[in-house]
Amino acid sequence: MQLQPVGDHIIVKPLDVEKVTLSGIIIPETVEAERSERGEVVAVGPGKLQKCGLRQTPEVAVGDKIIFKKYAPDEVEVGGAKFLIIRSEDVMAIIK
Repeated sequence: MQLQPVGDHIIVKPLDVEKVTLSGIIIPETVEAERSERGEVVAVGPGKLQKCGLRQTPEVAVGDKIIFKKYAPDEVEVGGAKFLIIRSEDVMAIIK
């Protein structure tokens, strides 16, 4: 099964972020109960339909690594893999 986003939705694969303490101990993100606020874009919808009938082109592309609002995504599981679905307006930055 494939996911194809509609409208201004974006499909994101969450990125694992490891934290390192001052003493050098690596704490994987799985230790914390909260989900990642970073991810890699795997699919982009056609854009938000404006009142004039034109579509607003999304500012992100497949492959971009992004930072998004913490409580914005909806989580889905497809084929054993977890994905997040967010609106393009909830993307705060592209990681370069």
